[in-house]
Amino acid sequence: MSNRDLRPETIAAHVLQAIDPATGAVVPPLHLSTTYARDENYQPKLRENYQRNGHPALWQAEAAIAALERGTEALLFASGMAAVTALFETVPQGRHVVSLESMYYGTRNWLKRLAELGRITLSLCKPDEVAGAIRADTDIVWIETPVNPTWDVLDIAALAKAAHAAGALLAVDSTAAGAVATQPLTLGADIVFHSATKYLNGHSDVLAGVLVTAKADARFDAIKALRTSTGSPLAPFETWLLMRGLRTLFVRYRQCTANALAIARHFEGHPRVDRVLYPGLTSHAGHEIARRQMPGGYGGMLSLLVNGDGAYAKLVCTRFKLIVPATSLGGVETLAEHRKTVEGPASPVPDALIRFSIGIEHADDLIADLEQALG
Repeated sequence: MSNRDLRPETIAAHVLQAIDPATGAVVPPLHLSTTYARDENYQPKLRENYQRNGHPALWQAEAAIAALERGTEALLFASGMAAVTALFETVPQGRHVVSLESMYYGTRNWLKRLAELGRITLSLCKPDEVAGAIRADTDIVWIETPVNPTWDVLDIAALAKAAHAAGALLAVDSTAAGAVATQPLTLGADIVFHSATKYLNGHSDVLAGVLVTAKADARFDAIKALRTSTGSPLAPFETWLLMRGLRTLFVRYRQCTANALAIARHFEGHPRVDRVLYPGLTSHAGHEIARRQMPGGYGGMLSLLVNGDGAYAKLVCTRFKLIVPATSLGGVETLAEHRKTVEGPASPVPDALIRFSIGIEHADDLIADLEQALG
């Protein structure tokens, strides 16, 4: 049976080829060597001969993630921001980038820095303004969907069409969709990004990022060369941990989704909650797009706009007994974060917003903890 015949759940569970052909080991082997001997003709025995260029676990994990995203090739990096910076390093001098004013603040700050240095010109938009901001000199349209931390949903197919009409690429940060809910490349996107630290690994113990391309071309080759030059491929042990996480990706994501939906429904209309931001709710402005675009589930990310100011929202974050007040998302444990505090005073995030990454605990226990913290 070829990999193309396999369902994504099977691809993830087996990481394409879990059985080690040399030993029969069910768990993929770990090769920590930084260098590899050449053969009798002084040719590399493997694809590369030095860890900065790649290693066996890296190629296996990249092939599995590319298959999950229905892409041609994937590149794993030592962090999400390493992947982001490698992509934007390929933007020609002075070309235009379109992105969102409310999104992951690390990417937004990096783009603003590039604009301040004169490397790019930049338009930061509201979700419904992205298509209108695309110009003849636009090189990349970078979007998140769902958007962190408001969880707005953007129409990937429509924005791909708009970007391509101007000769631009559409790159999608699909971290919140976890390679489970949506495959942006099948909807017309050119590149998909994941902070692999999050759902792909899912255990809060690996820092990683990945880019997946719809087609192998000169631009993706340039990104690969940058990764080698900067020494930023994911190291062997972290790659091995990532593959371990991938094997439970689908069951984790579905449990997180079920819990998040139960929590969202419980707190919609709650006297201490002004609004629940979750695309799985029919009241969410982007629900219809999400229903069409996220057949694999709405994910575990939601935000509450509490009835009160920023001080009250921060107070709630200190009162949890079970939920962990910490940054990040996509792990098995539920996390809560007062996002405005984390991003700083210049952040566009509302003061009263608390962001939650819902884990795989029992939903009733999470609801009880939220109730007592809000109280």
